[in-house]
Amino acid sequence: MTVESTAARKPRRSAGTKSTAGKTVSARKTASAEPELVQLLTPEGRRVKNAEFDKYVAGITPEELRGLYRDMVLTRRFDAEATALQRQGELGLWASLLGQEAAQIGSGRATREDDYVFPTYREHGVAWCRGVDPTNLLGMFRGVNNGGWDPNSNNFQLYTIVIGSQTLHATGYAMGVAKDGADSAVIAYFGDGASSQGDVAESFTFSAVYNAPVVFFCQNNQWAISEPTEKQTRVPLYQRAQGYGFPGVRVDGNDVLACLAVTKWALERARNGEGPTLVEAFTYRMGAHTTSDDPTRYRGDEERQSWEAKDPILRLRAYLESANHADEGFFAELETESEALGRRVREAVRAMPDPDRFAIFENVYADGHALVDEERAQFAAYQASFADVEGA
Repeated sequence: MTVESTAARKPRRSAGTKSTAGKTVSARKTASAEPELVQLLTPEGRRVKNAEFDKYVAGITPEELRGLYRDMVLTRRFDAEATALQRQGELGLWASLLGQEAAQIGSGRATREDDYVFPTYREHGVAWCRGVDPTNLLGMFRGVNNGGWDPNSNNFQLYTIVIGSQTLHATGYAMGVAKDGADSAVIAYFGDGASSQGDVAESFTFSAVYNAPVVFFCQNNQWAISEPTEKQTRVPLYQRAQGYGFPGVRVDGNDVLACLAVTKWALERARNGEGPTLVEAFTYRMGAHTTSDDPTRYRGDEERQSWEAKDPILRLRAYLESANHADEGFFAELETESEALGRRVREAVRAMPDPDRFAIFENVYADGHALVDEERAQFAAYQASFADVEGA
């Protein structure tokens, strides 16, 4: 199979370069040209054939398709509720996945129970697929814990805030899996911004040299906060894999079927001892980088509107309706379930207990330390001063 044939080979021009007509073109205009990629559902919801990847979704049933749709709808509802809670002061920060549901649900549903997942901090849809209660994702953003779930219960690591570092953790884990002789695989998620980090480059090197059973799943949402992809690379991100000696493929990140198929293929390669794969899910971040960001300062409405027409949820709904795989009763029932999830999340966040203020002094040194003891005592006196004021 020639994976390279599934994506554009020509690098985009950077800002200020000349077109063949001798005119200066902007980087964002050049980037607006549609890349060639693996696609099984068009933005209009029409099923298209792909000789290389159709077999990975050939047996999918109407019930499973409705399941993918449900996953995306409920994930988006959870994400919207978390964003609203942050705006109301209930969360300190929130990283929205709006627009990236297909990439996360498609790839997440491709994993097996014994596979191990290493996320960043935006993989709420993948967490949903791994069975992590969505309310557990919010503890860290509320400041009441450092994660909220046992990673080994769902083979889903805690969220990673340090950009790109989890790819090294995933590579090391995958090397261990290979040494153990297991046929499970590892998948590491990161964004286009993280692809420029040294940790990611190192993980590519080690995974290739040691033939580690790991899939690097890059959600290219085209904006590393305010930095467009064109400022980071002159070639499509998936092509970076060539320099390390393993395959890369670009998939339509708003097509849940294509993401499911391509990730199944990549995980199959890993389990068969064929080493790492880089999957670039070409998608778009519809919202802000986080709730502390204002995307209107660096990108225009026209760009966002063009991507709204490729909405992953509307795309699958159009297919379900045209193929008679879902009726109005299904959509109405899902709407009710969605609202119930929103209420549950809201109530759970507001009921979270405050953390132990003195926990920050634990596990600093293995055998304790006089300076930490002194700082604890000072902090205790500071806390007690508030009680004295209230009692006065």
